[in-house]
Amino acid sequence: MRRRVSPDEELMTALYTEHYAVLLSFISRYVHDRHKAEDLVQETLLRAWRHIDHLEVDSTGRTRSYLLTIARNVVTNAWRAEQRRPRLVADDAAVESVPSADSVDQLVEGWLVAEALERLSAEHQAVVKAMYYEGQSVADAARRLSVPEGTVKSRAYYAVRALRTVFEEMGVIR
Repeated sequence: MRRRVSPDEELMTALYTEHYAVLLSFISRYVHDRHKAEDLVQETLLRAWRHIDHLEVDSTGRTRSYLLTIARNVVTNAWRAEQRRPRLVADDAAVESVPSADSVDQLVEGWLVAEALERLSAEHQAVVKAMYYEGQSVADAARRLSVPEGTVKSRAYYAVRALRTVFEEMGVIR
């Protein structure tokens, strides 16, 4: 038993057969991805089917111009939707130049530490810079600063305590 085909289905089949290639050619001028262009042709025909009562089947020129108008609107809507979507950046240099949350946190922490170090005495600053920033051993720091190793150890101890107090004053730690 064959299913009875409605006149609307016959009309849409005829429209698809007669106008698909023209619509695809028209849309392909604006959309260079073949698969996306085919999807837009399908969307065009779907919209035409939804408003099939507006079609004038007696005039091929009017039908084609109606379909091309729908196609233009579909392409315009697709373009606008594409413009609203965020684009993925493929430029590695641009991605690396954008500050991440980690680099911003590091930057702020660096400012806080620099501010705290400025509040220490010159002797304590020298020991902290030598041991913690430059990675020198106690013996190397003692030679560089021309002080005994015990003095470097005690200055480092008291400098860390002073930094802790400064950070508490700044509200960084409690």
